[in-house]
Amino acid sequence: MEIIEQIVRDDLQNYLAGKGLIDKKVAECPDVEKMWRPIAESYIQDGVREFKDYPEVSLGWMMFIGMAVANFWDEDWAKYSTLQDMYSWIRGARGYDCLDEYVLEDILKLNAAEAAKTSDIVADCAARVNSLLRHAPVEPGTAEAFKAYVACLHQLYLAGMAMRLKSLGYHMAKL
Repeated sequence: MEIIEQIVRDDLQNYLAGKGLIDKKVAECPDVEKMWRPIAESYIQDGVREFKDYPEVSLGWMMFIGMAVANFWDEDWAKYSTLQDMYSWIRGARGYDCLDEYVLEDILKLNAAEAAKTSDIVADCAARVNSLLRHAPVEPGTAEAFKAYVACLHQLYLAGMAMRLKSLGYHMAKL
């Protein structure tokens, strides 16, 4: 799975850096990265259920979640880091189907044009990752396929985080 995860990471980073949405040296945030596991554990039931009919939604929603968590980190991490189940809290506002709108409108507070542009980027990234996942050398429905799916979700979460951090003005720099 490390190879699949590296391929997805490289593809997303090249794509997003080429559009100027992340820096070549991708922003890191250990606090947000640390939230990955509990978010993934909470998300996985919804994500897997939706993957069969809506694979790009199942993948893309994790990118929105990464953006939301990065925004929480910037806004008031002391408050948001104490949420027991951050994914369920985000989903609970408007439900799974409207998670994207909730993140774009209520968490990131983007205007209509910014929200549309961000949605398009997430859709592009989800389509790219879905294609990479479909062409991965794993048999559908196996434990290996599940691990590959989770690896893809992880990279989408990190890409969403990096996009939001850059949009908030954070950059990695040598000290």
